[in-house]
Amino acid sequence: MLRPDCYFSRISAIDPIDDLRKKGVRAVLLDMDNTLLTRDTHEVPEDVKQWLSDVKRAGIAPCILTNNWHSSAHDCAREIGLPIVARALKPLPFSYFVACRKLGVKRLETACIGDQLMTDVWGGRLLGMRAIMVKPLVAKDLKHTLFLRRIEKRILCDMPIER
Repeated sequence: MLRPDCYFSRISAIDPIDDLRKKGVRAVLLDMDNTLLTRDTHEVPEDVKQWLSDVKRAGIAPCILTNNWHSSAHDCAREIGLPIVARALKPLPFSYFVACRKLGVKRLETACIGDQLMTDVWGGRLLGMRAIMVKPLVAKDLKHTLFLRRIEKRILCDMPIER
């Protein structure tokens, strides 16, 4: 339940065609902090912006799904041109359904992508979605997240990181 389908070095290492579309994925629910933007500078790296363009070009609909409740989350979504479901309370399923409805897709044709097992992966797994984990963009994180990272290391100790 807590193991992702695959684990990548960063989100831009995921091939939109081979790793998503060819596996039946029509939409992706994307974590924001430390997946799309860095926790330290709160900027979206250029390779992530390019990856988002590639995802859209591949015909896959992206949506930010974040537990973040600050107005900056909506500012970021506007800046990169993505729909957002904030205050998601991941891993609870409600916001995943809201995001799927917003994109007009079914949960079984949706993948969730994020940097945390206890929120992103577990939430997607609870709904039967494809769950893809990425390494966090930077090591800086919230105190409770750093604690959870220790648990993640034990669960992922034998899982290979792709690309």
